[in-house]
This record gives sequence, structure tokens and C-alpha cells, in this order.
Amino acid sequence: MTDTEHMTEDTAKLKSFRRIALITICAVYFLILVGASVRASGAGMGCPDWPTCFGSWIPPISEAQLPDNYQEIYADRGYAETRFNPVKTWTEYLNRLAGVSIGLLILITAFKSLPLRQYDRWITIASVAALLMVIYQGWLGSRVVASNLQPGMITLHMLMALAIVGTLLFALARARRGVLAAQSVAAVGPRFQRWLYVVLALTVLQVAMGTQVREMVDFLNHTQGEERSAWVSALPWFFYVHRTFSAVVLFANVWLVWLLYRSLGLHHSLTRLAMGMLAVIVLAVVSGATLGHLGMPALVQPTHLLSASLIFGLQFLLWMDYRHAREV
Repeated sequence: MTDTEHMTEDTAKLKSFRRIALITICAVYFLILVGASVRASGAGMGCPDWPTCFGSWIPPISEAQLPDNYQEIYADRGYAETRFNPVKTWTEYLNRLAGVSIGLLILITAFKSLPLRQYDRWITIASVAALLMVIYQGWLGSRVVASNLQPGMITLHMLMALAIVGTLLFALARARRGVLAAQSVAAVGPRFQRWLYVVLALTVLQVAMGTQVREMVDFLNHTQGEERSAWVSALPWFFYVHRTFSAVVLFANVWLVWLLYRSLGLHHSLTRLAMGMLAVIVLAVVSGATLGHLGMPALVQPTHLLSASLIFGLQFLLWMDYRHAREV
């Protein structure tokens, strides 16, 4: 096989891998949204056991299908307040089915990466690592159920999902290096790179504070019940720091996008990626303000969590793409 034929074959494999990797990443984000919706609706313990649901692989549709003493059975297991609710049960069950589908997609992604190990072994390493992380995430999900939704376990489960996203994005970015080769970033000055690191640090700090706020909201939900309008006034000082700090993050990213736009123009892929990231940040700020000022409406919580997760992913991809573009 000639060098040209090898290049053509590698290009086709890379294109196929990028497609499935992007689909998988979008699916993981969809699962994050579904998981956040399950949590916001209070359906997290809709299935009090794992991997089965009320002892069956397919959950019941009515309480009549359960033993008369099922509440006593689950009380003996540490779930004293278990009460069958078909909506919550099937919501959590569909969340689990979505998780299984993600596992299959990541398995396909890892399989698609194997022919690329000679082109770039890091694509294969990252894809296989993501598969192993998903297996661990499945086990961690069982521990979340066993802990009766302890906030710390839920946070760890969420952070693991972001780690999986980051690993898949790393593999995708490695597979995009050839795409960036045709787009020079020579016009971008060193100030952009320094500011990019500042923006990444600000985002990590904001996400860390948001994690603390979310754990506190879980605590208030457990101690004060469903009276959401009272939660905001009971939140500690770091909630108000988190809310105010969102303006700092927003304006820092506006300046980052301006630096790219001024250097590369509107049609460069890095500029478009940064503008998409800025749009998501605006969504996060608006949804956060809605939560803070309108009494924590349940429908807005998943949107806020998803937008925060997307910011992390888009900034990470922007950083990786910029690094690869500079290497060309």
C-alpha cells in the first residue's frame, strides 16, 4: 500500500472515529441532563435496589404487583421510607437504561479507536480508559443507591461523569489535529494563552463552589422537604459568592472570545467554538439567576447543571484544539 493510500485510509478511520466519539459525548451529556432531572424530580430512589428495580429487571407498573410487605422488606435493608411511585420508578429505570446505552456507545468508541493506535496511540488509550471508567461508574451508581443518595456520593458520581467526558474529549481532540492543520493560529498572541489558563482556573473554582451549593440544596431538601422557596434564604454565604462570581466568569470569557475574534476572525473553528462556549455560559448565568431569585424551580435545575457541565467540556476542548493548532 502506498503512502497516499495509507493517508486516505487513516483519514477515513479518523472521520469515522470522530463521528462516533461526538455522538457518544453528546449522549453522555444527555445522560447528565436525565440524571439531573431524576434528581430534581426526587426520583433518585424510585428504584431502591440495583441493578434490579424492586427485585425485577423490568419494574412493576402498579403497587399490586409487589408483595404486601415490600415496605418492611426494604425497611430491613435501610430504606424505611420506601413507597412505590410508578412515575418515579420508571423515571429512574429509564435513567438506568440510558446509562446502559451510553456504555454500549463507549464500547463502540473504544472498538473504533483500535485501528488508530498506530496513527496516534493516545486516541486508543483514552478511548479504552473511558470504557474502564464507565464500568467503574456503573459500580459507583450502585453505591449511590446503597447510600440512599448521600450528597457526597452523588457529587462523586457526577464528577466521574465529567471525568469520562474529559477523557472522550481528549480522544476527540487528538483525532481533530488534522482538521486544525488547515487553520493557522499564528496571529494569536501569547496573551490569549495566559488568559485561557486564567479562564480555566476561574471555571474550576466556580464549579467547585457550585458543587458545594448543590450538596447544601440536597441537605435542605432532606431536612426541610419540598418547600423550595425557603431553600434560598437558608443557603450559606458561599451560595451568594457563587452567584456573584458568575459575573466574573462571564466577563472573563467575553474577553477570551474577543481576543480570538480579533486575532482569527469569525470563521475560524476556534472562534466559533469559543462563541458556542460563551452562549452556554450565558445560559448558565440566566438559569442560575432563575434558581436564586425564583425559589429553585425544579425544571431549571437540570438546565443549570447541564450548562455547567458543557462549559467544562467546551473549555477543555478549546484548550486542546489550541494546543494542537500551535503544534502544526
